[in-house]
Amino acid sequence: MISPIRVAAAAVVLSAGLAACGAGPGATTTSATSTSAAAEPTSAAPTSAALIKVPDVSGMNHQDAQNAMQKAGLYNLREVDGTGQGRALLIDRNWIQTGQDPAPGTEVQPDAVITLTAVKTAER
Repeated sequence: MISPIRVAAAAVVLSAGLAACGAGPGATTTSATSTSAAAEPTSAAPTSAALIKVPDVSGMNHQDAQNAMQKAGLYNLREVDGTGQGRALLIDRNWIQTGQDPAPGTEVQPDAVITLTAVKTAER
């Protein structure tokens, strides 16, 4: 049998959650319908305006390379140790870019994966 205290506690938690979402007792909801939005055709094909040109980050320290990519609007960044040792790039300014994929100048979607390959500054 479930104790009355547990039931009361569950009710308080549920009420608090609904109130936080604005759906508690006394909350009103409004709905608006728009026929113009439904009548407009949608296009699933990407447009050239949505494409971003990949900047050239060759020879930059890894932090500056990340900053350049993000400034361009590219945030899906993957980093790789260029020596093949699989090390994590922990202190970004201690690493120098030796490669990138896709190549500089390539036009990509904003969510494209950009791979930045780097080696430690002393290994250059």
